[in-house]
Amino acid sequence: MNVYDEVNNLASALKQCREFTEYKEAKDKIKAELGLKAKIDEFEKIRYEEQILALQGEKQSEEKMKKLQDLYTILVQNPDVKDYFDKEVRFNVMMADVNRIIGEAIKDVLQ
Repeated sequence: MNVYDEVNNLASALKQCREFTEYKEAKDKIKAELGLKAKIDEFEKIRYEEQILALQGEKQSEEKMKKLQDLYTILVQNPDVKDYFDKEVRFNVMMADVNRIIGEAIKDVLQ
């Protein structure tokens, strides 16, 4: 068995799976609406910054967390954005599962 062939098969399967294709379609739909995309980009930037702070063990900004919550509340009122966020979560859960499975397979050499 060639690991690289198997990884290429996995990559192909990922690109063809429902979670990927639906997420990509929802993302492409959002990209087409420039004003909406800018708001989502702002939301994702703040979310990323706050996640980094959390991972570093630093205190998250209450002001930014409030802004993040307010932006989310506004954004999900749009059905296309809610659909995008839902599909993003499903895709990320699937990818986390794939990473967990791979991690389990090689844990003996990582310990």
